[in-house]
Order: sequence, then C-alpha cells, then structure tokens
Amino acid sequence: MKQVFTASVRQEGQWYVAQALEADVASQGESVDEALANIREALELHFESSVPTSGPDLRHIEVEVATG
Repeated sequence: MKQVFTASVRQEGQWYVAQALEADVASQGESVDEALANIREALELHFESSVPTSGPDLRHIEVEVATG
C-alpha cells in the first residue's frame, strides 16, 4: 500500500533536514534531493516493522514567550 506524506525541508548549516509531518520521522542530506530520498527510506523502514510500538506520552507544557 502506498501512502502520501508531507515533508518539511529546511537547511541547517550545510545539511538539509527533512521531516515527515504526519509521522515522527526525520532524516538529512547534503542536498534537498538527498534529504528527500533519505526521508523516503526512513519512512519505509519505520513502517516496515511488524512489531507494534506504543504511542508517545503527550503532555502540555506552559512556556513564557516574550511579545513585541
């Protein structure tokens, strides 16, 4: 089965970091194309596992943010 994911790509120093917005998966590469190829592989490996994993423990945190 194929599934479509949205990848956010940003440059951090000399690396491009790709993050799948629908899954907790990220990867990097020396170019945008390499980062996208690496995130594709990382997603395939992530979903290849037949062993179910537990979900994350989500918590709300309060942070003081300066305005204006």
